[in-house]
Amino acid sequence: MIILKEPKKVAKLKIKPTIITRDQHTISRAAISENALKVLYRLKNAGYKAYLVGGGVRDILLGRKPKDFDVVSDAKPEQIRELFRNCRLIGRRFRLAHVRFGNELIEVSTFRAAHHVSDQGEGRTEDGRIIRDNVYGDIDDDVWRRDFTINALFYNIKDFTIVDYVGGVKDLEAGQLRLIGEPAQRYIEDPVRMLRAIRFSSKLGLRIHPEAEYPISDYAMLLKNIPAARLFEEMLKLFMGGSALKTFNSLRHYNLFQYLFPQTDRLLDTQKQDYPHAFIVQALKNTDQRINEGDSVVPGFLLATLLWGPMRVIAGEHIANGLSEIEAVQLAGDTVISRQILSTAMPRRFTHMARDIWTLQVRLKKTKRRATRVLMHPKFRAAYDFLLLRAQAGEGLTEFVDYWTKEQLEEPLAGKQKIKSGYHKPSSRRRSRKNINKNSTDS
Repeated sequence: MIILKEPKKVAKLKIKPTIITRDQHTISRAAISENALKVLYRLKNAGYKAYLVGGGVRDILLGRKPKDFDVVSDAKPEQIRELFRNCRLIGRRFRLAHVRFGNELIEVSTFRAAHHVSDQGEGRTEDGRIIRDNVYGDIDDDVWRRDFTINALFYNIKDFTIVDYVGGVKDLEAGQLRLIGEPAQRYIEDPVRMLRAIRFSSKLGLRIHPEAEYPISDYAMLLKNIPAARLFEEMLKLFMGGSALKTFNSLRHYNLFQYLFPQTDRLLDTQKQDYPHAFIVQALKNTDQRINEGDSVVPGFLLATLLWGPMRVIAGEHIANGLSEIEAVQLAGDTVISRQILSTAMPRRFTHMARDIWTLQVRLKKTKRRATRVLMHPKFRAAYDFLLLRAQAGEGLTEFVDYWTKEQLEEPLAGKQKIKSGYHKPSSRRRSRKNINKNSTDS
């Protein structure tokens, strides 16, 4: 049983930061996106403090190319919006400003403080989670609200220095991931920090500091209280960052995987003949390879791989009770998805794709019947890749892989040609009047 304590109302910590001058670090403005620099300089020129913070600073120091850039300032969200016409305010728990430049989004936050510094209204649930955190402060308040030391480094656009209150630079040099504050309390405040610890350690090759590692097993069950939609977003970050296999192994090691994919986790604990473990490992290896080579991975395909094992077990039970294979797979797919969304709420476009991939596995075993219709299916390519993955994981299936590979090589345009000629039945969905008028005008 976890005993929660009321957060102590202590005086604000006054710690002098380490200031790392420009000649002592490797961050150059050339490594920062042009749009992030625009935001930083506009805030500075308007009289506000402006810092690059978080992953952008961390990644440049590690010699990596940042995926995105975050800015923090003493400007309030409404003041930020006044400076940028391309700004939109979002969030309830954390009020944030999103400044968009085409496809690039710069996230700007306001310095936050602990609830005892201001009475602007921080909210907590009975289990200690922070649900509202719009209490504003200054940089020496904000640093203590961040999770890991390596994410609490501030690059000052005013003089190009790095402001380090918590030894983040030394932790980067030592290759360790360390929480700011008392680890158990930080996990209670936001249990997702345990998943973030796994993600950063796997992605960046850092070891989790023992003080941050030890409480994970005791507090893992708090993930049950996290909304399923938020866990879905975290799941995508965990498995679509180029280190999915390392992440999977760590999640299993710390008993966290069960809170993301409980059906699969139970099956892995009782698996026979190294399945579905071998299949998942092969799938995640392929996922990492694609992402690291710059190719995309569709979440629906990832979902289909991680739930393939539980779906097969249930389908097998239906087949034993007399259902056809196609009926069994369809019914099992509905069951598995309906259970999964209780843990990670997923958009229908992804769950529909997973169902299509599973159903097509049955049709891909009937090689000479309606081959052209199968080739024309919108999810054929994904289903073919899934079949290939199953073969790589040791399921056999070489005969079917060879057949469909040959079909695609011999008639790569067959499907498209027959769609154009009317072989593929057009959608019966009624066109809107807007589209009808548009088509009439175009003709």
